[in-house]
Amino acid sequence: MNILIILGEVSLIIFVFLLINWLVNKAFKLLIKSSIFKNEDRSIKTLRRNITGLLLVVCLVSCVGIIGANGYLVYRGENLQQYTLNLIRRIPLEFWRTLGIGVAKSIGILILAAIALKFINYWLKIAKIRAKNLQRSTADDESIDAFFRALNQRVSGGIWLWAAILCAEFLKLPPVVSQYLYIALRIYLIIAVGLLILKAVAAVVDSLDALSIRYSSPDNLLRFYDRLRHLIPFLKRCLEFVIYVCMATLVIQQVQLIANVAVFGERIIKIIAIIFVSRALFEVIYLFIEEVLFKNQNLTDIQRSRRLTLVPLFRSFLQYLIYFGAIISILYTVKIDPTPILAGAGIVGIAVGLGAQTLINDIVCGFFILFENYYLVGDYIEAGKSEERIVEGIVEAIELRTTRVRHPNGQLQIIQNGNIGSITNYSKQYIFAVVEIGVPYDSNLVDVYKVIEEVGQQLKADYPDVLEGTQVDGVESLGESNLLLRTLTKVKPGKHLQIQRILRKIFTHVLLREGIVIPSRVETAED
Repeated sequence: MNILIILGEVSLIIFVFLLINWLVNKAFKLLIKSSIFKNEDRSIKTLRRNITGLLLVVCLVSCVGIIGANGYLVYRGENLQQYTLNLIRRIPLEFWRTLGIGVAKSIGILILAAIALKFINYWLKIAKIRAKNLQRSTADDESIDAFFRALNQRVSGGIWLWAAILCAEFLKLPPVVSQYLYIALRIYLIIAVGLLILKAVAAVVDSLDALSIRYSSPDNLLRFYDRLRHLIPFLKRCLEFVIYVCMATLVIQQVQLIANVAVFGERIIKIIAIIFVSRALFEVIYLFIEEVLFKNQNLTDIQRSRRLTLVPLFRSFLQYLIYFGAIISILYTVKIDPTPILAGAGIVGIAVGLGAQTLINDIVCGFFILFENYYLVGDYIEAGKSEERIVEGIVEAIELRTTRVRHPNGQLQIIQNGNIGSITNYSKQYIFAVVEIGVPYDSNLVDVYKVIEEVGQQLKADYPDVLEGTQVDGVESLGESNLLLRTLTKVKPGKHLQIQRILRKIFTHVLLREGIVIPSRVETAED
């Protein structure tokens, strides 16, 4: 009989251990399914194994303790059955009645929770199907699925946690247990609702994005949406940060020890809002500037070049201005007066300016280049000091400090505005495409001139970039075996290299067809 009593007590300890271990595993499975801990799967599993091991050690120690205590009683000659019954009789009958009722209520609550979850899952599936049917576009189906999946997980976790609180009350556990369970429930609900809002916001943003793309047309304001659509990921990220900060603030408020830290949550949210508004304001104003400057489709090439030159400068100036204002607003938000900082920055700026004369020289030269219209974006130029390497190519960008020039061979050349030196601009009004042709001494120059002029007239008819037909400027030089003729073709700015290549090809073909042998290669000079 003594052995049976000991086995019964040990079995009870093992049953309690298995029940607690089941509850722990259930809780950790809910954590793993949560999106917050999705990337911490390995860490959560390790923690679960450690807790299971700790419970196992406690269970073994308890079993050994019970066996040892009962062994000691047997050694003293006590009757274990009588001793156990006496212990049970000392417990008031009301306790057993309360315990039985509590266990019955707890079992009923758990059964009701399981049944309620079945109904909730069913209605959530119906709601998900109807939500998808409301949208004619399937672009946001993934967001809707994610929202309802998260909603199902949060509701399930909340119901089980609420059931645990009711069970603790039914079983008349110490008030501190219910108190901490209520705190855990509030924290869980805060996190659950926050994550649901996060999923809902993602679904709403995706839906609005799909609708904006569908209904955009050249006749409404949504025509600008495609140019602002790159802000959508940034908007999502900012909203995520705001929701996470709100969740953290509310959770911290539940813990009395660190509740005072929650006041920083509002400031962080304001900072996030300032950053997003600054970025959005910059993009909208820049879009407005582009729309105003390039709305007219009848711009001349010079007007378009000037505006292409000024737009990047407006963009840089606007960017610095808005971000400077954002920094000042952030300083005010965190209760820092920016006035002393600005005063100190002014003094530091003077000191830096004295030591950065080259930088200032570059900026001043940049202003002169822009306002005196030396060259514009798209112009073909040669620039540089005579004793240094000459920079040649098409101007891609004019900045306050540097000019970026793309060489005909493709390399990007960056030259400081202060070192720009002399400038040759091939893109002002017109330019001559100069091609020199070598012909034999016995050639009839009258016929050669006639052929060249006919080619020039045909070239003018075929190519809009040619302003006037090709003219023979005369004999440039007398070579050992040929006469070098110089031809001029008036073309639009920046088109001389292209027309020169075309002329060489046509001259070679036409002169050979006319029986005029070209004794030497064509040479080129540029004016």
